[in-house]
Amino acid sequence: MNATRLGPRGTALLWLAGLVLLVLSIAVAVTIGPAHLSVGEVGQTVWTHLHGGPRRTTPIKDGIVWELRLPRCLLAAAVGAGLALCGAIMQSLLRNPLADPFVLGISSGASTGAVLVAILGVGSGAITLSGGAFAGAVLAFVLVLALAHLAGGTPDRVILAGVAATQLFSALTSFVVITSADPEQTRGVLFWLLGSLGGADWGDVVRCTVVLAVGMLACLGLAPALDAFAFGEDAAAALGIAVVRTRLILLTITALLTAVLVSSVGAVGFVGLVLPHAARAVVGPGHRRLLPTTALVGAVFMVWVDTVARTAVTPQELPVGVVTSLVGVPAFALILWRRR
Repeated sequence: MNATRLGPRGTALLWLAGLVLLVLSIAVAVTIGPAHLSVGEVGQTVWTHLHGGPRRTTPIKDGIVWELRLPRCLLAAAVGAGLALCGAIMQSLLRNPLADPFVLGISSGASTGAVLVAILGVGSGAITLSGGAFAGAVLAFVLVLALAHLAGGTPDRVILAGVAATQLFSALTSFVVITSADPEQTRGVLFWLLGSLGGADWGDVVRCTVVLAVGMLACLGLAPALDAFAFGEDAAAALGIAVVRTRLILLTITALLTAVLVSSVGAVGFVGLVLPHAARAVVGPGHRRLLPTTALVGAVFMVWVDTVARTAVTPQELPVGVVTSLVGVPAFALILWRRR
């Protein structure tokens, strides 16, 4: 499909097809697992919980659908959409095709916060693992902004500050794990650090979905500014964009969205790096089209990645980040080869 010929009607049809594919993917993914379920049973369970009426499935199947698999699939969709959206924003904002949501050191900061709570007991039970991860992610972002400001505040300085913060918090995480954790704690923490949706509940779904919706609307409102940044800061300033303020707003939106997602499921790599390139190849670089398309691609991708992660080596479960890396590395190599 030629991106330059995809008009408004074609884009709308593409989004409609993406939404249908997402709904079908979630419906089918919920049926996959050790306990056999049909799409009809999934639909009946969802209808009963949303509209009331007599239960038409067994209590066990009802619990599997409503309490275990459905929130997990919905959370996977929200996380995939959010990380892909953040990746598209970072690549355009920093004018770097290798940028992803974790370039600001957020993943490493979240990891440090999580291990401080889980292993050292920071917060004395008042702070959950997700809360510690969110606090660590925000701290890392503030540190990156401070370092980047002191270094000049240009996009390349932001990337360098992110690299420095990533190394710092990664070292802190390793130090805490090595010196304080027993083998069982180490296994649990490392599994979470690689990404896991095993503990998904409706609270996570609501929180991530709301933050994703707010972030998407805000970024769509700033889509013209993102288009201008593609031509460089001087060109953006000439077009009337308040460069420093707009970049700070977009970085803050991206950081907060990433922090919420990472605090819920851990670090899931390559989603924000690879998928924006795939979406850009279909709809072009215009952000009013690119951002929703990227989010849909990320949502569908993560639903199936999580399905593979929880069923490929039954009865064990793979970290989601492992599966995304196994898929993402060859895909990214293909993108690099095509862009040579």
